[in-house]
Amino acid sequence: MLIKPDCISCILKMAITAIRNLTNEEAVIRDLTIQILTIPSLRGLEWELSSPEVIEQVMVKIIKALGTSDPFYDLKLQQNRIGEALYPTLKKLVREADDPLQAAVKIAIMGNAIDLMVSDRSLDVEKTLNKELQRPLPENLFAAFKKKLEQTRSLVYLGDNAGEIVFDKLLLETIREAYHPEVIFVVRSAPALNDVTEREAEMVGLGQVAVIMPNGLEAPVPGTILSRCSPELRDAIKGADLVISKGGGNFDTLEGEKDLRADISFMLLSKCIPYCHYFQTQMYQPILANYFSTKKFSNAPEDQNIRPA
Repeated sequence: MLIKPDCISCILKMAITAIRNLTNEEAVIRDLTIQILTIPSLRGLEWELSSPEVIEQVMVKIIKALGTSDPFYDLKLQQNRIGEALYPTLKKLVREADDPLQAAVKIAIMGNAIDLMVSDRSLDVEKTLNKELQRPLPENLFAAFKKKLEQTRSLVYLGDNAGEIVFDKLLLETIREAYHPEVIFVVRSAPALNDVTEREAEMVGLGQVAVIMPNGLEAPVPGTILSRCSPELRDAIKGADLVISKGGGNFDTLEGEKDLRADISFMLLSKCIPYCHYFQTQMYQPILANYFSTKKFSNAPEDQNIRPA
């Protein structure tokens, strides 16, 4: 998905919030803000980029100014701790659910709420999760996803944020227990915002349920741009029975991907107005969108079980 006018203020707010999490020096914050405001897309001069590609330009400026390749590492550790603290309770909820898979899918999607980069607002993650667990996923979408899993022997799972990956681990445990696929869990090769790299994935034990694969994109891009990823990842996606894509960054970079030839399920929260319009949902609602066919990905499908031509 290419950036919309809404994305400009959102990225700027995210950038300033992120910078304030890294430094209290007003001069540094001011100078970095001035540099970020020179990015053409944030001035309405370039629209043919996705949000992650614009955020890459923001990240390059932050990394250069602060002299560290992983400026949000401490925040990622904090987010992992949040996820791990919730894990025992969530594991119990999944085990006791009438439909453990549906519960695990909802938990994984709502794990996308652990995202300090989106805004500076506080969020009671546990309260939000408990509320959303009472809300069923659309029956046709979940039924199609479940049927696809029954046929899946090779699964590629595109990870998103630190902390959220604990929820992903719970979903993968549930999937493997029921369907026994081989799983590849994809992480960022280069640190990008609070997105997961191999180091954070290993910390929460994802290596116990999946083969961890860096995406090979050696730049701070919070998404999956296939043309810039490794041949190994492209081959893995091409050979997978199913790809699960978590979060907005992966969706934004894959939505317009002409070379994507994979059955894919997107799992994310509708965190912004463009997502609400695209998926026809309300703010902060969980999204499960399936595109199952050999046809090219296309915009705003009416039936998210079948990818339209």
